[in-house]
Amino acid sequence: MAEISITQKDWERVKIKLQRKYNHLTDEQLQYTEGQEDTLISKIMELVHRDRNYVLFTLKKALVNIDNNRL
Repeated sequence: MAEISITQKDWERVKIKLQRKYNHLTDEQLQYTEGQEDTLISKIMELVHRDRNYVLFTLKKALVNIDNNRL
């Protein structure tokens, strides 16, 4: 089970933040189904060439201030 939980609504905001930070990521690459956090984390790890801890930190940071545009 993933260490985080992301709703579909929150994912739309987080996805925008990720795309701003990593401008090579596309909507197709960042497709997410609620409840599939582990799959999402693995996919992002491959796309940004970072380890699991970094991806988790980045996602948690994005979720803490969901209304803030910064990541």
